[in-house]
Amino acid sequence: MTQGKTILVALGAAGALLVAGLLTPKWLLFLTTMSVSHGLAILGIVVLSRGGGATFGQGLFFAIGAYAAALAEHQMGVSDALLRVLLGGLSAGLLGSLVAPLLTRYRGIFFAMLTLALSMVVYGILTKATALGGSDGFNLTRPTLLGFELDGDSGDYVLYAVTIVVSALASALVAIYFRSASGLVSLAVRGNALRLEYLGASTRASLGLDFTIAAVLGGVGGALTALALGHVDPNFTYWTTSGEFVFAAVLSGYQSVFAVFIASLGLEVVRSFSNLYFPNTWQLALGLSLILVVLFLPEGIGSIWAGRHRHRPVAKASGVA
Repeated sequence: MTQGKTILVALGAAGALLVAGLLTPKWLLFLTTMSVSHGLAILGIVVLSRGGGATFGQGLFFAIGAYAAALAEHQMGVSDALLRVLLGGLSAGLLGSLVAPLLTRYRGIFFAMLTLALSMVVYGILTKATALGGSDGFNLTRPTLLGFELDGDSGDYVLYAVTIVVSALASALVAIYFRSASGLVSLAVRGNALRLEYLGASTRASLGLDFTIAAVLGGVGGALTALALGHVDPNFTYWTTSGEFVFAAVLSGYQSVFAVFIASLGLEVVRSFSNLYFPNTWQLALGLSLILVVLFLPEGIGSIWAGRHRHRPVAKASGVA
């Protein structure tokens, strides 16, 4: 798929979701907004895992993006939603680029545990920072968009639309990156990092790039979540938040960008309804769904159509319709 076609597919999907949002009840609109914004943070984990990395601390960048978007209003007087999302992504990306040289010295479980440690350090700082609301966090006022106030149901829909469009563009860019030279090198690192080093490529540089991209995506997702939720608190960077992101990343696999948002939506739906009807055992439903995916789709949900796409050229070449 060419870059132009990738962007057209992403914009087409965004357009369909925007139209569907006009007919969606308010509760489902909010649930979808949250799942799509979370999906960006999950997509960051997928980018990293595709390149052979693992993280248990994606909540760190999710929280940095959320707090940056919140503080942009409280400290800088920035009310525009797009500017606050941009600041959230840049803040998280800057932090990611600063810690990447340290983390990329390690691999496997050591890399993952260091990301978790950083996330929990920031959680401890946020809970003690009374200027940032401490453990309770603080509320945000409704953002504006290009100078227009976002109030009532129409404001909810506009925030939904912003989330959909930003996520579609980010997903298209990630899909293009996957097919680029750097993206293919990243995939080769996952396959055989030592052989790639012998060929002259830097696995540390590749992992560092993936980590920075994951940080940016996590920050953008956190900023969008904060604007839709109207509140930020230290739980954004708690280990359970990162665990839920990892859970959805495992469900989706790394073969399809679209599968990431399906897994995120599925996680939100299962959690919402299970928590409503089975408040003490809703984690059981999540665990069972993960076991089924691991058993029957070990490469994730995306492998369903990714596998068909891979075999299609072979079928055509052999004359099979």
